[in-house]
Amino acid sequence: MTNQTLYQWFLASADAHPDHMALEVTTTSLTYAELRATVERMSALMHDTLGGPPRRVGLLTSRSLVGYVSYLAAQRLGATCVPLNPAAAASRNLAITEDAGLDLTVVDDTSGDGAAEYRVATDVPILDMTGGRPRDLLDADRSATIPPGVDRTTDDIAYIIYTSGTTGKPKGVPTTHANVSAFLDDVIPRYFLTPGSRVSQTFEMSFDGSIVEIFGSWGSGATLCVAQHTDVFTPVKFVNAKRLTHWMSVPSLISFAKRLRALAPGSMPNLLGGFFGGEALTMEHVQAWSSAAPKARIFNCYGPTETTVTVTGYQVPLAQDEWVETSNRSIPIGELYPHMEYVLLDSDLLPGEDGELCIRGPQRFPGYLDPSENANRFVSFDGRTAQIYDSTEPLTEDHWYRTGDRVRRERGELVHLGRIDDQIKIRGNRVELGEIESALRKHPDIAEVVVITVTAQDGEMDLHALYTGGEVSDAEFAGLVDQLPQYMHPRGFHHRQEIPLTTVGKVDRKRLSEEFGRIPTVSAR
Repeated sequence: MTNQTLYQWFLASADAHPDHMALEVTTTSLTYAELRATVERMSALMHDTLGGPPRRVGLLTSRSLVGYVSYLAAQRLGATCVPLNPAAAASRNLAITEDAGLDLTVVDDTSGDGAAEYRVATDVPILDMTGGRPRDLLDADRSATIPPGVDRTTDDIAYIIYTSGTTGKPKGVPTTHANVSAFLDDVIPRYFLTPGSRVSQTFEMSFDGSIVEIFGSWGSGATLCVAQHTDVFTPVKFVNAKRLTHWMSVPSLISFAKRLRALAPGSMPNLLGGFFGGEALTMEHVQAWSSAAPKARIFNCYGPTETTVTVTGYQVPLAQDEWVETSNRSIPIGELYPHMEYVLLDSDLLPGEDGELCIRGPQRFPGYLDPSENANRFVSFDGRTAQIYDSTEPLTEDHWYRTGDRVRRERGELVHLGRIDDQIKIRGNRVELGEIESALRKHPDIAEVVVITVTAQDGEMDLHALYTGGEVSDAEFAGLVDQLPQYMHPRGFHHRQEIPLTTVGKVDRKRLSEEFGRIPTVSAR
């Protein structure tokens, strides 16, 4: 098994294929040799800004040349990358900046409306790449002094992705170079990524799905073709314009494309692979995509951020009569990669054919950045019974990560049945309903609040907040959630006299969802 750092994965391709195209973003195209030289100049800017190599670099960028070059430059200097979300409120990015201990943040023209507030409020040095500086980077003096690269071991942290947390505070998920190396070692051949591949880039860097796109490409010598925001919703146009061989995205983009009538049968005749993850892939999704891309092999990819992007890649049979029809009409997630282990544990922590999926192996992260978050998220298991980890003992590689996902074996395949708790995914983004509820509870007139998910008429998932107490205006609600990313904003806020409970005193979310689905959403925003 290969064991190297992210930058070493890139360097191997740059050495082997210097004249192959590495990156196409907006109007800029760079070969591996050109990208490597640009990365070296960016690393000089980072080094000069701090007077030495950075330790942790924030990337407040979106689908830009600066973002990709900065990611590699930080890796070259041995730094940990911490992607920030330009679409999030400045307060959230500032909280992540402090929690991660950043010592440098890169901004450019894609840094979002909160960039100005971020600049004023942070005391972390800013590397300003706005205006014409990206072009200056490409045209810079080739004789400029380039700092030496910084060696790191594969046990060092490659990146930190922040996910939604139940306490209202985002959770930092550090991933080591060894974790990513084990992942790339499997998925590059599994997804037939080669120097001739042309791969889409649709995920934001703050979502760990971007790792397979970016470093799956650069680790195999392929070309990374960056889709801008408008391109994502018209995949056929982008696939054909860029002559893509590989498309990667969340499944909901298939629904969006269908809604726009932008997924006609046979419209992507040369696409070889469609790779979907981040939320449930349904039979209807696959039918629509396979009709538009008849040559494409379709993969259902599953994995929590804590187990490094994905741990399964189920290939849907080309012949529809061979598809496995599951109880919820979702495509199976399939078996875990051969170097990973799993066990299904029921509510009594006993193994069975249906239960919470628990995972361990070389892709499992070393534990949350805040060690207190590790409590209850791991178990030890001796083959018969399991014991919940309580943080009083060292966390070792023998511990199993509790995904919170309910999985069952059906007709010989693993099938995802949903969350066992209140954590869900909206358009591929992992959301703790408790984080939204925590934000809404700050209003003094709200007594109780529950955020539920409701399937809209188009089949997509919507969030709705139901609350008791005094009635609150839409404007006040907007102020409560404006610190959350847009995908975490409820579509509507609905006043109730009471919140129903189950017989054991828990909020009856199922009943609320069923009742709400029968009530016209007249108060939806």
